[in-house]
Amino acid sequence: MATATYHEEEALGKAYDARLMKRLLGYLRPYRSTVVIAAILLLLGSLLQIAVPYLIQIAIDDYVAVKDIKGLNYIALVFVLVLLAGSAIRYAQTYLTIALGQKVLHDLRRQVFGHLQKLHLSFFDKNPVGRLVTRVTSDVNTLDEMFSAGVVTIIGDIFTLVLIVGALLYYNWQVALITFAVVPLLVAATFIFKAKVRNVYREVRVRVARINAFLQEHITGIKVVQLFNRGASTYKKFDEINLGLRSAHFRSIYYYAVFFPTVEIIGALAIALVLYFGGFRIQSGDLTFGELVAFLTLVEMFYRPIRDLSDQYNTLQASMASSERIFNLIDTPPELTSPPVVKESGRFEGRIDIEHLWFAYNENEWVLKDVSFSVEPGQKIAIVGATGAGKSSLVSLLYRFYDYQRGAIRLDGVELRDLSVDKLRSHLGLVLQDVFIFSGDIAGNVRLRTDRISDESVREALNRVGFERFMRRFDDNLHAEIRERGATLSTGQKQLLSFARALAHNPDILILDEATSSVDTETEKMIQAAIDELLRGRTSIIVAHRLSTIEKADRILVLHHGELRESGTHAELMQKQGIYHKLYQLQYHRQMLKPADVPTD
Repeated sequence: MATATYHEEEALGKAYDARLMKRLLGYLRPYRSTVVIAAILLLLGSLLQIAVPYLIQIAIDDYVAVKDIKGLNYIALVFVLVLLAGSAIRYAQTYLTIALGQKVLHDLRRQVFGHLQKLHLSFFDKNPVGRLVTRVTSDVNTLDEMFSAGVVTIIGDIFTLVLIVGALLYYNWQVALITFAVVPLLVAATFIFKAKVRNVYREVRVRVARINAFLQEHITGIKVVQLFNRGASTYKKFDEINLGLRSAHFRSIYYYAVFFPTVEIIGALAIALVLYFGGFRIQSGDLTFGELVAFLTLVEMFYRPIRDLSDQYNTLQASMASSERIFNLIDTPPELTSPPVVKESGRFEGRIDIEHLWFAYNENEWVLKDVSFSVEPGQKIAIVGATGAGKSSLVSLLYRFYDYQRGAIRLDGVELRDLSVDKLRSHLGLVLQDVFIFSGDIAGNVRLRTDRISDESVREALNRVGFERFMRRFDDNLHAEIRERGATLSTGQKQLLSFARALAHNPDILILDEATSSVDTETEKMIQAAIDELLRGRTSIIVAHRLSTIEKADRILVLHHGELRESGTHAELMQKQGIYHKLYQLQYHRQMLKPADVPTD
């Protein structure tokens, strides 16, 4: 198999891993009583199952052979009662084990999703969403069979096998040994099947993850696909991936189609041997006809749990593969965590100090280089620069989406690494250029499931950013439905919702990252007054391409190639006629600007 790529699964481990199994079984600990009851029911079911051949033997030898109709009626009644009891036990055991599996899967999904919420953004930069969705859905579902049937059923099958072997030896140990002579053939067939299915199953899991990643990426980017008429080529690529998945499934079906008839043939061979040698034993008086029938029934039953165990091996293989991937995800430590001992600055003022800051996404590829500046409480700071200058990276560091390699960022004198992540982010409000709207309603997208924000506060925030003029579309209903990713809203309306979101949460420090770049001029004017009001008395940092939005800033910082090159008010920077002056000319006086004067990045 080709080396795993960004869209593929990791290499899988061995089919059975005691460490993984021990960890998986740990999820059964809260449901120990259910497991014990299910195991007891399985054992009782196995005993009743073994009782059937014994009742058949008694019926033939003690009643049919001597034509005892009354005794035959009695044994038939016992036979029916045993079958009914066995059915009731199987029903209870099946219900318990399936319910047990669903409870464990519920717990596991919660743990995986909860862990995903804590992981750093760089993790999501390296792992496609489709792959992570596969972890929470397909991989967790694969464990269902193991928890719902596998663990308990394996115990029941092994116990049943022991009982059957004991019963066969009890009836006639010589014929029993002849029956066991075909077991090596079954073992050989099983091992060949295991090796083949294991490799095919691995390929199936890789291709499932690949198709999930492809679907997520291209459905999310469907506008781009349609805009550039890439539908046909995208369909062709999907068809290739889909055909690969189908081919892998076909190979697994092939091995199953060969294996199970092989087991049937081996079982038929065992029955033929029993009939042949059992017939001689009947003639010699060492075996009765009823015992032979019981023996044949036991032989048939003997291969049933063996077939089940072979099938359970595949379940075990799938579970080991899925659990390995799930635990690899769960064991991925969050790179950005709160320190063991959290420092507090006392009363929150909102002062930010950045000292000799260096940052790189990849080693030695510096995005920010020796950046230093301070933001006083209540001060309005703007950050400008050409694309790729490091503006958004600086914002990400303030929010601790990533950690810097050198230097320090201090909030009220306390370094960010010494603050609780939750506490830090509770003081910050961030409005991004790319607004994400969740499916749900308007109010839910503003409060983001924070119960402390009332409907009145939501409506006030919407009014302050000017969204009230759009409320007529929603019949003035805060709980009007919004479709996935805000499909029914314009870009400007999404931006206004993001401003209302920041207003409603009332942060101490507000960060606007290109927040008005996708808003038309009319909408920009409409929200500018609300922004000015929001920023009053609040520490704020504005990252903007539109210089018109930051002319009134207390100070403007100019980043260029990751370095802080200029700092001052709009008037001071214009007077310097440096990078800021050229950027300003580029936007407002293009006809006066020579190509050689355009700052490059």
